[in-house]
Amino acid sequence: MDESAARPLPHLIDPAAPLHQVTFCVLDLETTGGSPYDDRICEVGAVKVRGGEVLGTFHTLVHPERGIPLFITMLTGLTDAVVAPAPTIAAVLPSLVEFLHGTVFVGHNARFDASFLDAAFERHGWPALKGPRVCTHALARRLVHDQVPNCKLSTLADRLRLDHKPSHRAFEDALATVDLLHVLLERAAGLGTFALDDLVALPRQAGSPSAAKLRLTEHLPRTPGVYGFVGGAGHLLYVGKATNLRARVRSYFADGRRAIGGLLRTATQVEHVCTSSTLEAAVLEARVLHQCAPPANVAGKPRSPAYVWLDPAEPFARLSVVRTPKRTGVHLGPLASTGTARLVVEAVESVVPLRRCPVRLGKTALPCREVPCTPAQLGVATCPCAGTIDAARYGVHVRDATRTLSGRASAVLDALADRMGALAASRRYEEAALVRDRAAALAHTVRRHERLGALRAAGHVELALPGGAGVVLQHGVLVDAWAADGSRTARHRLAPAPPPVPEPGVPLTPAQGVELGVVAGWLEREKGWRLVACGAPWVQTWQRHASFVPASPARSGVERPARAA
Repeated sequence: MDESAARPLPHLIDPAAPLHQVTFCVLDLETTGGSPYDDRICEVGAVKVRGGEVLGTFHTLVHPERGIPLFITMLTGLTDAVVAPAPTIAAVLPSLVEFLHGTVFVGHNARFDASFLDAAFERHGWPALKGPRVCTHALARRLVHDQVPNCKLSTLADRLRLDHKPSHRAFEDALATVDLLHVLLERAAGLGTFALDDLVALPRQAGSPSAAKLRLTEHLPRTPGVYGFVGGAGHLLYVGKATNLRARVRSYFADGRRAIGGLLRTATQVEHVCTSSTLEAAVLEARVLHQCAPPANVAGKPRSPAYVWLDPAEPFARLSVVRTPKRTGVHLGPLASTGTARLVVEAVESVVPLRRCPVRLGKTALPCREVPCTPAQLGVATCPCAGTIDAARYGVHVRDATRTLSGRASAVLDALADRMGALAASRRYEEAALVRDRAAALAHTVRRHERLGALRAAGHVELALPGGAGVVLQHGVLVDAWAADGSRTARHRLAPAPPPVPEPGVPLTPAQGVELGVVAGWLEREKGWRLVACGAPWVQTWQRHASFVPASPARSGVERPARAA
């Protein structure tokens, strides 16, 4: 019979399983030395426990197929004569693998024992040990370090008064480790550790000065949602989104950054709201950041938005950076900052020679100056003020700029690329870098404008998300969402009301721009969603501006597009 056919199938262990339902296999090895590849196993001891009850034991000497060094004999009492009648590791492995199957591996300095097991598995054609591992040495270093001079198993057994005492023999050491594991699980419960994934992550988290506040995470579920750290006066300090709320919040206690430490010291509670999907979580996070501006969210702080504006109806129109949209004209934005907006303006003006002087020419007789302005003298702009160009010829430049701001920027980007190449060929690298930055800002802004425009023009869109959840978008704004069981997100301050739905022809507000950007980014990154209903041929329009393919054709009759090049 093929040996591999007798091997047990991999057992999937639920990382969120309560600790009292987890079966642990506490294992200890005695070896001929410290190298897993040069030395061999000479004794195996293992104890299987669940909920404080011993379910089984495994103990055997192993013939290492080489001599046992003198210092190992002095340490363990094992000699060549003692292990001579024992089976080899090849004969032991099938029974040991069966004993380990479906359990969580536990060891005192688990990395050492696991490395010898993995080396033995590799030499004899078995797959490596998989699944979560628990190291009682690492747990003790975090949970009882202030009670013991060191975390050796013998020291811990003495100071914690364990029932079994280690003796450098595999089975006795495994029994002592079982006692230690139960003590450490009781200590960990005081930090809100009640599930397997919490226990595995605890060695990194318990070293935090604010580890006692891990209890604030006891109520957090393992679902997508939005979380918020709240200060003593009830003020929201920090907000974030998560695929797994409990794991994400608890990970902060393993983060050594100074700012995170200050946040944990200040926080007195953790609020959360469960969402139907990661899309809804991302949207809610963006809304809270925009409306509440929590002080600890440095990266997410709302900045002063800006728009690039051009009014073709204005005589001798020029590009401007404005903070709020105008009633007329063409807008590109909202952009993240005025710096980005100025780069876009410079990119367009370096190809399209619009005037740059701020004089309003609507009621001014032309020419109104004798000498052209400095940009016109340098040949990078026109100067209607000096009569160097008439309204008809200037109108051609205005139309070019209008097309660029409307999303058709290929001509300007091609001209910028040619100019950058020429400057680089002339070794004028600093000027080439400036052109590159301007072109990158324009390309990114125009692409974002097209993506949001396609999403906005779709009107009513219903999407089926992986897992049975669903959302409804109205001109890109999320207006409804439900989980697989049909439930809706509870009302909470971490679930604020959506911004107004964009009106046709009106520039997006900053809040609308942020939300549409979050939705567009999620749709590009994630896979498996399906278009259920749409008020316009949105998929084909979106496909021209985003590199993704939906999971399946829409039931509304829209054909599945080919993958973008």
